Amino acid sequence: MSKKLTIGMFGFGVVGQGLYDIIKTKNLNLEIKKFVIKNADKKRSLPAELFTTDANAILDDPEINTVVELIDDAEAAFEITKRALSSGKNVVSANKKMIATHLQELTELQQQYGTSLLYEGAVCGSIPIIRNLEEYYDNELLHSVSGIFNGSSNYILSKVFNEGQSYADALKKAQELGFAETNPILDVGGFDPKYKLTIVASHAYGIFVNPDSILNLGIDKLGDADIQFAREKNYKIKLIPYAKEISNSEVVLYVLPRFINKDNILYNVENENNGVLVKAAFADEQFFYGKGAGGHPTGSAVLSDIAALRYGYRYEYKKHLESQELQYSTNYDLKVYLRYEDEELLNKVTFKNISERYYGEHYKYVIGTINLQEILDKKELINQEGNFLAELP
Repeated sequence: MSKKLTIGMFGFGVVGQGLYDIIKTKNLNLEIKKFVIKNADKKRSLPAELFTTDANAILDDPEINTVVELIDDAEAAFEITKRALSSGKNVVSANKKMIATHLQELTELQQQYGTSLLYEGAVCGSIPIIRNLEEYYDNELLHSVSGIFNGSSNYILSKVFNEGQSYADALKKAQELGFAETNPILDVGGFDPKYKLTIVASHAYGIFVNPDSILNLGIDKLGDADIQFAREKNYKIKLIPYAKEISNSEVVLYVLPRFINKDNILYNVENENNGVLVKAAFADEQFFYGKGAGGHPTGSAVLSDIAALRYGYRYEYKKHLESQELQYSTNYDLKVYLRYEDEELLNKVTFKNISERYYGEHYKYVIGTINLQEILDKKELINQEGNFLAELP
């Protein structure tokens, strides 16, 4: 028999409204008692008495046993989540930056207070990848987890490669549709998929990694020359986070634009859709596909977590207890394309080998092998205006 949930919700934006739209069509033995919002003057679609700007109205209410956290501010979300878990309330969150940055502490709080934090909605919208990594791949040896984790950047790249739009025009359209923010660097700079990768790696390999130590280069420096190169080779470019076990004791993590060919299952993942590719020793290769952005897809994942709490579901984090020998590593060689302007850059960035050089009238590039740690060390140099780096198949 399910337990009745009395919910206090922080935030009533796109996801919050989407979640409410779904809940009101169901009979789920739950009640939303109060919403905490930032702007008290904004007109709402629900009765005014349901809303407050006082966080204590939820956190100090003994009748509220479940907190749903759907705000943008990662540090404020952390304080809310920490206080809720410590006071015996379960929490559902979709804040990937907060979870990725504080996951180890949040896991310890759950163990200490016997509470549950669920966050399926923080990674890849409607795709249930966290629950699958926890349950289906519980005892599986995972070779790698990769995919398209960010709907905004994928929408932009789809418009560039399928409709011939420029990067600037595609970005503007994404902003008009609400897929990309006014300042889109979290998406196009690869930060959003990096936070999601941190969470995925924790459930796939049982490791806690500070996201600041993970390489992320985005598509914000993508130029016409790079698009032309891709088309000549019959490639598309996708922004891909990658987690891979490279030895019995090491896991590598990074987010880079990647040239992919038609044989890659991610080639046809378009627009705001996401795709997660899991390669395992026994299950072989499996692919998860679905909407990665929007209020209703993310709201459905949040609702799935809420529904699971009615039956006492918790992440067990068993892999963290059993996989202590696995360590995060940056010692990994990649084959990359680097388009650059200043010849001096190649004197400052060390390639293990260079297999191809191109000097054109309007741009130059090299193709070669470089160590992941070298890219991390020289990230600021590589990421300067006029340079674009992407991994090759």
